[in-house]
Amino acid sequence: MILRVFVSSWWIGPGLYHEDAKTQRKLGWSLGAVGLLLLTACAGSRTGRQEASAYRIYVTNENSGDLSVIDSSTHEVIDTEPLGKRPRGIRASADRRTIYVALSGSPSAPPGVDESKLPPPDRSADGIGVFDVRRNKLVRVLPSGTDPEQFDLSKDGSLLYVSNEDAATTSIVDLAAGAVRQTLPVGEEPEGVTLSPDGKFVYVTSENDGAVFVIDTVSSKVIKNFKVGRRPRSVAFLPDGSRAYVTAENDGFVTVVDAIRHEPLRNVPLSGPGVKPMGIVVSADGSRAYVSTGRGKKVFVIDTSTDRAIASFEAGERPWGLAVSPDGKTLYTANGPSNDVSVVDLPTQRVIKKIKVGRGPWGLITLKP
Repeated sequence: MILRVFVSSWWIGPGLYHEDAKTQRKLGWSLGAVGLLLLTACAGSRTGRQEASAYRIYVTNENSGDLSVIDSSTHEVIDTEPLGKRPRGIRASADRRTIYVALSGSPSAPPGVDESKLPPPDRSADGIGVFDVRRNKLVRVLPSGTDPEQFDLSKDGSLLYVSNEDAATTSIVDLAAGAVRQTLPVGEEPEGVTLSPDGKFVYVTSENDGAVFVIDTVSSKVIKNFKVGRRPRSVAFLPDGSRAYVTAENDGFVTVVDAIRHEPLRNVPLSGPGVKPMGIVVSADGSRAYVSTGRGKKVFVIDTSTDRAIASFEAGERPWGLAVSPDGKTLYTANGPSNDVSVVDLPTQRVIKKIKVGRGPWGLITLKP
């Protein structure tokens, strides 16, 4: 209302009722100037709010070996930066200045492919890429182990825990030293790696063993492993650290884990044609878990208060990596075969846009400047 009144005054200023024409002109121009200032201030306020709420989405593209940068205010790709071979897992430092990406020189082996006929791996390409957010470029590659796929950072940000798929190990990488501090044997084909919210434990999934291995971060030892579903892929904890959720690709369910005792509690079935639970992310308030299902094309929504799937919606072609916006209103899925990222409005559970990125998008994160 205030804006409308002053805009009107700007235009009718010269016709205000004053006997002195000179006074009329002065008042008219003064009100016009005030109106312009208010317009500028209001526009600036809106721009400020937009900038304050803006964030970026960073997407690893496994097949094109690069990183797509998406502006959340337009949902358009604003930059693409080279990374290296097969970038997959992606995490950001707590200060949001650095992005880490798992790089692998092992050839991709889709289901059904005879691995003996694949070209030999390029071990020189294995490592964890360090991407400087401010400089917007890859600045170094840290050693990790062979065929790193996923990883997580320690709570103080000094270490990385990396799953080395070909080697059946987890490497602990010292970031300051830029070297592998320790290597721990875990199950065959380790994949998902997630730190507990209190920073005391790291969960590592083993695809071949159908198990989760628990690493104590103080002793840097594997203290336990327990069975979950077949071919477990990813892990997500509730914010309070009481439970963890593990996707089981070949069983079509998510295993709920008591994260205090490190024991499975129950399974949450996800039904439908082609449903293969892959990625998982928990909302900031811990009330919902979102699960991508690969060839099932859907994302399932689990109510964590009941541990039941309460909804599902189609997201794209073989959705894998997932990320939620800082305000919790938007979900992003990386869709490998179609080379795009789906933008999902969570209140309506509808895809509102698909953004073309590089070839084979795999993982993604949201990051505020």
